[in-house]
Amino acid sequence: MSQLNRRDSIKTIAALGAAGTLGGLSGLARAQKPLTVGVIYVGPRDDYGYNQAQAQAAAEVKKMPGLKVVEEENVPETAAVQKTMTGMISQDGAKVLFPTSFGYFDPHILALAPKNPDVRFSHCGGMWTEGKHPKNVGSYFGYIDECQYLNGVIAGHMTKSNKIAFIAAKPIPQVLRNINAFTLGARSVKPGITCNVIFTGDWSMPVKEAEATNSLADQGCDVFTMHVDSPKVIVETAAKRGKMVCGYHASQAKLAPNAYLTGAEWNWLTAYKTVIDAAQNGKPHPNFLRGGLKEGYVKMSAYGPMVTDAAKKQADDIKAKMIEGKFDIFVGGIKDGKGTVVVPKTLQQTDLELEKMNYLVEGVLGSL
Repeated sequence: MSQLNRRDSIKTIAALGAAGTLGGLSGLARAQKPLTVGVIYVGPRDDYGYNQAQAQAAAEVKKMPGLKVVEEENVPETAAVQKTMTGMISQDGAKVLFPTSFGYFDPHILALAPKNPDVRFSHCGGMWTEGKHPKNVGSYFGYIDECQYLNGVIAGHMTKSNKIAFIAAKPIPQVLRNINAFTLGARSVKPGITCNVIFTGDWSMPVKEAEATNSLADQGCDVFTMHVDSPKVIVETAAKRGKMVCGYHASQAKLAPNAYLTGAEWNWLTAYKTVIDAAQNGKPHPNFLRGGLKEGYVKMSAYGPMVTDAAKKQADDIKAKMIEGKFDIFVGGIKDGKGTVVVPKTLQQTDLELEKMNYLVEGVLGSL
């Protein structure tokens, strides 16, 4: 939806700004005026990836009673996002904002939040810290490394070369956590597997992503996964090279049905509903939301027809243990490529040390 059309469509609810405060709306106000929710994407909503997963949640929110959703796509991680957020607040009357890209948090959300104390800002992936960040700011994310570990288990069964590949945007903790989980999952099947990693430098670099895929295919890697905004180029390029793929963010199965093994998918609706419920009912703003398979924040893509029964069984058994809280990915004694112990004690998913990750585990071929 264009900026102009979006602005025109919500003039009738501009008065929401006077009614919807951080304390929430009364039942009568909710019946008369919808709570306006703004969602901001760094790329297109149909990118088969990060933005599409967020947009799928926004589409479900639109179906919920008492809500109005306004959206803006292709907003860069610059002062442009401050302009978009300001417009949603002042013109649309938005009282809940989901600025979804990692780079929106600091300095942009942190600059606007103190100026708009009656607006709730929920950011994807950032680290909200008590006493440091405003109380009307929050962070939501999921333990998708659980799914990347399962991707790795499937890759470990399916690889013939024992060389798997990971194409990543930036070496931030969330990305490193996925690379390490994928590698650990694969090496739990075959300890000799190596994972070649290439960092492209930014979230959406289609030319570099294609070049990286071809380079790693030339090096003999036969199962690929990724952490970039849109996996589309990597999935299609790997498939053309006769390689197999584990997807990320959303399902890319229909892009390469004969190459797609499974994938790690987000279910952002869980977080969205929690934040919106708090706003509607006057509850404190959720400052730090996290969850995994058990909590419904993440899920696995359906298995492709080429995945073996043995691979499915092992992955399904581990998934069941994860949901029961009986499986740890990062167990004590894990080393990096130089033999240094980087995980001296077992870390559970809720341990914030995992959100500070700055290393690559043994078996990963690549540098930060």
